[in-house]
Amino acid sequence: MITISVCMIVKNEERVLARCLDCLKDIADEIVIADTGSTDRTKEIAEKYTDRIYDFEWQDDFSAARNFAFGLCTMDYIYSADADEILDRRNTEKLKRLKETLLPEIEIVQMLYSNQLEYNTTYNYDSELRPKLYKRLRPFVWEGRLHEAVRLEPVIFDSDIEIIHKPESLHSGRDFSMFRRAVEAEGELSGHLHEMYARELAVSGEDGDFIKAGDYFLKAAEKSADPEALKADFYILVRAARASGNPEDMFRYMLRAVALGTVSETAYEIGEYYRSRGETGEAVMWYYNAAFETEPILNAKYGDEYPKLRLEELGWQERKDPSV
Repeated sequence: MITISVCMIVKNEERVLARCLDCLKDIADEIVIADTGSTDRTKEIAEKYTDRIYDFEWQDDFSAARNFAFGLCTMDYIYSADADEILDRRNTEKLKRLKETLLPEIEIVQMLYSNQLEYNTTYNYDSELRPKLYKRLRPFVWEGRLHEAVRLEPVIFDSDIEIIHKPESLHSGRDFSMFRRAVEAEGELSGHLHEMYARELAVSGEDGDFIKAGDYFLKAAEKSADPEALKADFYILVRAARASGNPEDMFRYMLRAVALGTVSETAYEIGEYYRSRGETGEAVMWYYNAAFETEPILNAKYGDEYPKLRLEELGWQERKDPSV
């Protein structure tokens, strides 16, 4: 049987930490918690489960915090948990069986990460496989009878264990300021962070967040040759221009977006512009386009819930043609 370190970074998680640790306490051979500056009862709650609690000075860098916490683990495998995750009884039993039977050559175990969309996360899916269990010490292995080489790719096992992501609130306000500081420090973001910035704006951004992000996304769009990234960039720019009361820029970016192939977010935003002007017919056409003729790229609700709600508010019935 393998041994497992449950490893977490936390800050002000008093509302959810016990819920998470109750699911994992019977699986963990040790629990390692790095606290990045809690001012609530987080550490007091953690002490009921472990004495391996460490302070880590926050550096505006989640990877630095996770690397610190990983470095404190001593068991065969490390289970990386977030405080707003839970395992139900069935999946807890699956994880126990996995612990008893996992082959030692497996270096990463992926689990189904279930984003309950009612909790308004930044993801558009119900579940996806994510790496959650990592072998702490990885051996380097030579392979091949001839022209031998060291195996670089990890051995990954895709399990059917499902982790439920159940946040009590979004951290978008914190994240927006971190995105902006990262841009100021580095000039640009990696492709993954760029996408996550756009996604978080689409899920929970206010007008001011879009306006502050406008310069960055304009510079990114000017450099990009990726049509999918540009669709997201132009949506951000359309929203930022509308929020700034600048229809000339809004239509400039809208036309570029339409030329690439309209997405639901942009269509909805155009509908919002016409609705604010009292031009119901134009608004209905764009809301219909968002709901029935395009696909969302950042937030699934812009292709379904949001435009359908607007259509209902404007008295449109689904059986009718949008031009009626």
